Amino acid sequence: MDAFYSIAIDGPGGAGKSSMAKKLAANFGFIYVDTGAIYRTVGLAAYRAGIDRKNESAVAKLLPSLDISMRYNDAGEQRMFLNGEDVSGEIRTPEISICASDVSALPAVRAFLLEMQRKLAREHNVIMDGRDIGTVVLPDADLKIFLTASAETRAKRRLLELEQKGINTSFAEVMKDISYRDEQDSSRAAAPLKAAEDAVVVDTTSLNFDESFALLCELVINTLAMDRKD
Repeated sequence: MDAFYSIAIDGPGGAGKSSMAKKLAANFGFIYVDTGAIYRTVGLAAYRAGIDRKNESAVAKLLPSLDISMRYNDAGEQRMFLNGEDVSGEIRTPEISICASDVSALPAVRAFLLEMQRKLAREHNVIMDGRDIGTVVLPDADLKIFLTASAETRAKRRLLELEQKGINTSFAEVMKDISYRDEQDSSRAAAPLKAAEDAVVVDTTSLNFDESFALLCELVINTLAMDRKD
């Protein structure tokens, strides 16, 4: 039996994965890993380099030059660094969201980042969120959750999140981004977005944040109670 617990939270963009995973990690004393931020960082690098983000050969040539790392501040917040630069704010714009979706469809990018993600789970108790955590990255996770909500609900939540971060955009633009990423993530050949066969599907369309969090807490508590590590 592994020494550490791993909890995978997958789902479409704007489902609340990051907010839920971050709060769950703080509540249970786990490390929170936002894998979407890692792909966003690669997307930002490709954007800055001015290359075709759907051209796998061009993006693959860029990868060896990238030094991507995650650090945690005193508040336990994950910060993303690209070649030593903190890009945590820049990767959250709608434009870079599209870039992230483009590069995440490339097998070369997914292979490049796979070991980085798995290493974190081998060395820590983690709650990791993304698109293919339960299906590809951590197929043996102790708990797999597929978090979803209607597209309109997800767009409203994402718009509020961006506004709170001081990023000016519109509901129409965010909805367009959500729809694009849903199509891209679900139809890509490499690790398409889907619920793992043994995942617990949680639809939060009709739930507020506190109700959703309470439901996920119950799932985590039940998992920890049933599977005590040595």
